[in-house]
Amino acid sequence: MDKTTQKTSKITGSQALLESLIQEGVDTIFGYPGGAIMPVYDALYDYKDKLEHILVRHEQGAAHAAEGYAHVTGKPGVALVTSGPGATNLITGIADAMLDSVPLVCISGQVALSLLGTDAFQEVDVIGITTPITKWNYQITKASEIPEVIAKAFYIASTGRPGPVVIDITKNAQMELTDYKPAKFKGIVGYNPTVKPNMKQIKLAADLLNKAKKPYMLIGHGILISHAEKEVLKLAEKLDMPVASTLLGLSAVPTAHRLYAGMLGMHGNYAPNVLTQEADVILAVGMRFDDRVTGRLSDYARGAKVIHIDIDPAELNKNVKTEVPIVANAKDALEELVKTVSKQTHTSWIKKFRGLDAIEEEKIKKKELQSRKDKSLHMAQVVDMLSKKTKGEAVVVADVGQHQMVAARNYAYKNAHSYITSGGLGTMGFALPAAVGAKKGAPKKQVVAIIGDGSFQMNIQELATIAQENLPVKIIILNNNFLGMVRQWQELFYDNRYSFTNLKNPDFVAVAKGFFLNAEKITTEDDLPAAMERMLQSEKPYLLEVVVNKETNVFPMVPTGAAVHEIRLE
Repeated sequence: MDKTTQKTSKITGSQALLESLIQEGVDTIFGYPGGAIMPVYDALYDYKDKLEHILVRHEQGAAHAAEGYAHVTGKPGVALVTSGPGATNLITGIADAMLDSVPLVCISGQVALSLLGTDAFQEVDVIGITTPITKWNYQITKASEIPEVIAKAFYIASTGRPGPVVIDITKNAQMELTDYKPAKFKGIVGYNPTVKPNMKQIKLAADLLNKAKKPYMLIGHGILISHAEKEVLKLAEKLDMPVASTLLGLSAVPTAHRLYAGMLGMHGNYAPNVLTQEADVILAVGMRFDDRVTGRLSDYARGAKVIHIDIDPAELNKNVKTEVPIVANAKDALEELVKTVSKQTHTSWIKKFRGLDAIEEEKIKKKELQSRKDKSLHMAQVVDMLSKKTKGEAVVVADVGQHQMVAARNYAYKNAHSYITSGGLGTMGFALPAAVGAKKGAPKKQVVAIIGDGSFQMNIQELATIAQENLPVKIIILNNNFLGMVRQWQELFYDNRYSFTNLKNPDFVAVAKGFFLNAEKITTEDDLPAAMERMLQSEKPYLLEVVVNKETNVFPMVPTGAAVHEIRLE
């Protein structure tokens, strides 16, 4: 083989990176170019038919868009950025994905190997910064490393408890020539996520559930991650057992199902919180007993024996004492439980849930949805109408705040993976870019972003991404001219001292039209049906600003430091 043939048989590190992404089934990348990642972007120019690149307007938007894509597809979302501020702008999204167990592969450019440690232009220690908020990170300094490292990155991001991985690639590694050979990743010594459950533990759990008088299942994001929605219902129906969901577990069980008890937590439903204290056996699956779910830990579920199923052994006995811990993939564990338990009936126990539901309906829901003399709108009216007009089949992407809780409580979810939000980190500005990713991942679904006026301004620049891609994302801004959730706390616990929560907002419709998007604003109940219909029927992106009551509070609410049964209805 002559030298010329040898040269032409090699490819650059940048090309090897793109070939490796294709090898992993990647079809969409969310990113923003810059100096240290420019060789990859130059190579990407020739891959337009294989890899779609979505140009965000801020790197945080790339991370959240990748999260939205991962939520609806189950595949790792991919973000591509430059060094320095490009990489650091990803940090919030990476931390968000870590807390919510969302698989991401974030790739950042880095200065050349010869410049590392010299404080070169746009050099930052990406590995040091991201170590606490990733499942794994690695700095590539040679082109020959790329195929194996990328294969390893996708393996780690998507196996066991999913999460984000960061790969930092020096500029010289992007430009060097290398022999490309697709890498098949075979596993890592010491990293063996348990999938199949221990059958002795399954038998212990089944015995507890068979003897229970008041069994109760709590489900979290792990159900959706493991695609265990059918197994949840099979087990619940066999045991005649109520099922309540965490915020991130929403949509795993259809809201209308007779055994669905509602949402757990600080702003969850009345019955599932109060009756946690009456359950004698609690089966928790794919959830981590977050403080927003448990309230005051010393008083949480004092009468219950807890069975906890999670793929991450670190979550077992971390917050709540567990009678039967089971380390396993949720789907596999539930399949075995369905086979092992006996059919039961718990009519009177389920009636208790329905009785408390009626109290919440009377004291909260009816008031939220009723017409007012001035025809002003409550957030719940907007979400309720959206639910009815979309028949519970839209993908709702909620930002963080009062509107997030209202969307969680008032939309009747029919399909799995149809409620997407920032849970553990509570990241304002999440929804707009996440809706971009969700729409790219599920192009045939109606994707509706529900956003507060404060949250909307956090990543408002992503309207340009939506406009450039002509993505028919629908955006509802619930505008109360306040940082609503903070204001609620200031009213209830800080003597109405509204410290820096009152917002003077821009003209959101004018801003949207500045990005060449269709937009309108409504202020009364009479205008809502037609406006929402126009938004939903539009084949283009559409922003609907809805002015809602300025000082409405979201109830029920478990005050900080209270036990879950001390939940307030007003």
